[in-house]
Amino acid sequence: MRTPRLTLRRARQTDLNDLFAVFSDPRAMQYWSTLPHADRSVTQDRLDRMMTHQPLGYFVIDRDGRAIGCAGLYDEGEVGFILHPDHWQQGLMTEAMQAIIPYLFANHDFDRLIADIDPRNAGSAATLRKLGFHETHRAARTYFIGGVWSDSAYYALPRPAAPA
Repeated sequence: MRTPRLTLRRARQTDLNDLFAVFSDPRAMQYWSTLPHADRSVTQDRLDRMMTHQPLGYFVIDRDGRAIGCAGLYDEGEVGFILHPDHWQQGLMTEAMQAIIPYLFANHDFDRLIADIDPRNAGSAATLRKLGFHETHRAARTYFIGGVWSDSAYYALPRPAAPA
């Protein structure tokens, strides 16, 4: 898929270095469900899973021929996204997800899409709200990462009504 500034595509082996730059950056991983990747082998494992086991609808975000993040269907009905901090505050994730969300609803039978974020992640919360998601509830101590507990805020986006 293409948007005005991005190409949304399947992962490929040549993405390793670019994705390592994303997943090893402490800023990008601050609210993620794992620690930053310490070496390329951790990113390679993730890339292998992305290339072979991710369900249809999880995309590498490519800008000008470089992988700058990932977005889409992370789990059954659950969306997730990550973007290298050099590309924050430019509306790129909103742009990517505005293409991905209709694709997911068109190709899957979900009543709604959901997202689970750390409530301290104001950027992701703002992106979700721009996309029409609303917060449904919160839970305490849902992730234990690097010796620290994090909470979760859950968001949902109902399937759009069919045209009359």
